[in-house]
Formats: sequence, C-alpha cells, structure tokens
Amino acid sequence: MRASELAYAELRDDIIDWRLKPGTVLAEVELSERLGVSRTPVREALSRLLADGLVAAQGGRGLVVSEVSTTDIAQLFELRQALEQQLARRAAIGRDEGTFDDLAEQFRNAPALLDRPNRSEYYALVARFDSAMDAAAANPYLVAALRTARPHLARVRRISQDNAERLRAAAREHLLIVEAVAAGDGELAASATHVHLHQSLASILASTTLQHEGSQ
Repeated sequence: MRASELAYAELRDDIIDWRLKPGTVLAEVELSERLGVSRTPVREALSRLLADGLVAAQGGRGLVVSEVSTTDIAQLFELRQALEQQLARRAAIGRDEGTFDDLAEQFRNAPALLDRPNRSEYYALVARFDSAMDAAAANPYLVAALRTARPHLARVRRISQDNAERLRAAAREHLLIVEAVAAGDGELAASATHVHLHQSLASILASTTLQHEGSQ
C-alpha cells in the first residue's frame, strides 16, 4: 500500500474514533513524524480528508479536524433515512437467503459479543451487515452515496458507543432488519430501518446534550 494510502487510513480512523478531536490542528511536519512518512504523502492524505469533509480549512490555523454539530448530525441522519430505507427495499429483492439467515443467527448471539470488554467483534458484525446489504441492493449509485456518508456516520455513532443499553437495542433492531430482508419483505425491512435510525439519532443527540452539559 502506498504511503499516502496508509497515512489517509490512519488519520481517517483517528478522526472517526475521536483520537483526533474536532478542532485539532493538523500540522504536516508533526504528522509526518508521527506516521513515519514524508510530508508529501501526508499532504495527499490531508487533501483526501478535506474532500471527505473530515478536515476543514480554518483561517491562519491551516487544516483542522472538522467540528460535529447537532445540525450536522440531524442532516446526516436525514440523508441516511432516505438512502438506507431504499437500500433495505432493494436488498430484500436481491438477497441471498443463506447470507441473511447467517447474519440473523449472528445478531441473535450479539449480546454475548457486547458483554466482552472489547466490542470490536460486534462492530465487525455490523460492518458485515453493511456489506451484505450493499451487495444485495445491487445499485452502485446508491451504495456509492452511502459509502461517502459512512465515515461521518461512524464518527457520530462513537458519541454514544459506551451506552451498553443502546448497543443491545441496536443489535435487536439490526436483527429485525436482517430477518425482514431474509424473508423478502422490503417494506418491513424499510420500516425496521426507519425505527433503527430514529432510535440511533435520539440516542446520539441525547449523548451530545449530556456531553455539552458536562463540559459547562
């Protein structure tokens, strides 16, 4: 993998996982030393992150990690509702039943994954769910639009990632979507997606409010 690709992937993950917080100044020299690459690949990585919207230009400070506001979150979920409900409808038509039956079984076992100190296996399961939905929908334009939005969505989801109760509810909501897709019921899959996204948004906005109040 090229140095610029490695730099981009590492910086993107640092931003999504909040290791680089909003407003953090991204200095090329400092980043090149930390990542162990020259300034050129760092500059290329920062250009891609700027195009992604994860980085923003801020006056004389150069590039900084972009802010996340409640307005940003609400607008992202408005887009997500439109895209993912249609994705669910199409996935129910083009599904491979075996794939979604297997996912359903895995989501039934999700509570055991969430009981572990490291929840990486649960997040990997959600990533497999996304990939299976994309493949079943078989609409490259719809999938491309979602892939553009997903880094931002992953970033805002981290706001409430420590809420164990919400994660368990989300696993149950994913199971309902998967079961509806496996059954070929597109409208039920879209409705289950609507409920899941509504609950996710409410949880994230509540967590954002609590964090704001706690910082005052």
